[in-house]
Amino acid sequence: MTATPPRLEVRNLVRRFGGRAVVDDVSLAIEAGQVTCLLGPSGCGKSTTLRMIAGVDMQDSGTIHVDGALICDSAYQVPPERRSIGLMFQDFALFPHLSVADNVAFGLARGANGRMSRVAELLDRVSLSGFMEKYPHELSGGEQQRVALARALAPRPRILLMDEPFSGLDERLRDGIRDDTLALLKEEGAAVLLVTHEPHEAMRMADEIALMRDGRIVQRGAPYNLYNAPVDLAAAGFFSDLNILQGRVEGALTRTAFGAFLAPGVADGTEVTIAIRPQHLKIDFDRAGRGPAPTPEDGAAARATVVRSRFMGRESLVEFRTDFDGPVLKATVPGVFLPRPGTVMWLMIRRDRCFVFAGAAQGATSRAR
Repeated sequence: MTATPPRLEVRNLVRRFGGRAVVDDVSLAIEAGQVTCLLGPSGCGKSTTLRMIAGVDMQDSGTIHVDGALICDSAYQVPPERRSIGLMFQDFALFPHLSVADNVAFGLARGANGRMSRVAELLDRVSLSGFMEKYPHELSGGEQQRVALARALAPRPRILLMDEPFSGLDERLRDGIRDDTLALLKEEGAAVLLVTHEPHEAMRMADEIALMRDGRIVQRGAPYNLYNAPVDLAAAGFFSDLNILQGRVEGALTRTAFGAFLAPGVADGTEVTIAIRPQHLKIDFDRAGRGPAPTPEDGAAARATVVRSRFMGRESLVEFRTDFDGPVLKATVPGVFLPRPGTVMWLMIRRDRCFVFAGAAQGATSRAR
């Protein structure tokens, strides 16, 4: 039995500007009904990749396929309007002189059967059924975003490309609108490629994340896997703040204020970077301020002094300096916890929550196990 090809497949895309590869050997495959987030910092090549798939920019090499059919290579190109690809941008790009209903209907052939019933259906699904005769300037940012989504989905595209579609919204509105958008996208069954620079957005919406850096995809996988098994230190740090410990391998061990860490397969004398997220740095409240300090070889805990603490709303952020005079370490604690500066406490690190990379912090790119 022949396997069904992906709805969208991109193979080895390259795009150069001024001799520099801004997209460098990018490959992706997205199934129908799947949401993939192309995540990365500004300038990493995300939007250029999107424009090539949409057909508004031409790659220097590589191919793009829809349902197994070639739609573009370096010599052949299906016009953008014939690709069955919907587009949604951060500025929504609504026509100011058209009503909401006419904006949504814009991509539908005039006289097509069920044209206005499709418009009414989509506006009802984005909770704007009473807004058909309004104009874009009469709508809030969130309402404009929902109209843009309905317009993009109206022709039933096989693929929907979304370029930072929520970045212009008030932060208080984003999560609700993201959730509503995701529910509608899943109902429609299109393959979705969402470009964003916000890890929180990618984690919330994506079935798969493709993390980009300097024009290349450095890691792909489910959000859980990218968060908990980052390919390198930069990938780990893209999703949250990190506490960084430095050490040197001796006999497959690296000794720190928190005891010895395993670094098998790393040569003796190699510098090692150990990273841990603030929520995984734990305060040992039972031992805080009491008992003798353990030696580094003992493992579990390290004596530390509070530098400062701040209430952040849902949690408190407490900064410490250990007795081993290392870097300031950050711990997040749910609720209100504001110890005074100078308070002595004990800290622990769960080994299964640490990332150990060979190399100094600036260049720690290979995982040590």
